Amino acid sequence: MPDQSHEAYWRTNLKYLAILLSIWFLSSYVLGIILVEQLNAIRIGGFKLGFWFAQQGSIYVFVILIFVYVRLMNKLDRKYDVDEK
Repeated sequence: MPDQSHEAYWRTNLKYLAILLSIWFLSSYVLGIILVEQLNAIRIGGFKLGFWFAQQGSIYVFVILIFVYVRLMNKLDRKYDVDEK
């Protein structure tokens, strides 16, 4: 892979990581800790939404983000022809 392509590949990879980790931070820290009181006014299935995010929601978001990252990286690998064939 030429140097320009190599740099573009890693720049895109780091951009994906920054975006996905920001989403995870928002779902776990902001929704689960900072905004917990406001979210507790909403109930889902008998549980307060703030409690749910703190206990389970951020984990679900993390697992979903793993699958999103795999899909994005597979597309990126194909784009730069570094995928496993």
